[in-house]
Amino acid sequence: MIKRIWHGYTTHENADTYQALLHDTVFPGIEAKNIPGYRKIELLRRDLGQEVEFMTIMTFDSLQNVIDFQGEDYERCYVPAEAQRVLSRWDLTSAHYEEIEHHDY
Repeated sequence: MIKRIWHGYTTHENADTYQALLHDTVFPGIEAKNIPGYRKIELLRRDLGQEVEFMTIMTFDSLQNVIDFQGEDYERCYVPAEAQRVLSRWDLTSAHYEEIEHHDY
């Protein structure tokens, strides 16, 4: 499994709007692409005082599945225009990690 990890940051005023946008539009749009090997997306949120950080973790079966989703420049971030309007900054690239062990307790 491959984990694709990305961070975006926004103001406290825009945090709930951004979270709703992900839930209502962005995530369903990704899932509608029916990408082979795409398993799930996780959303994490953290208050940093001056801003709010969001982290997404997408899970794919293989790096080739990530390439199928994002193209040959697969490290490039995927931030739709409507999300860019409420984010104050974001990672320009995503990091990719191989899952080497997984425990469900």
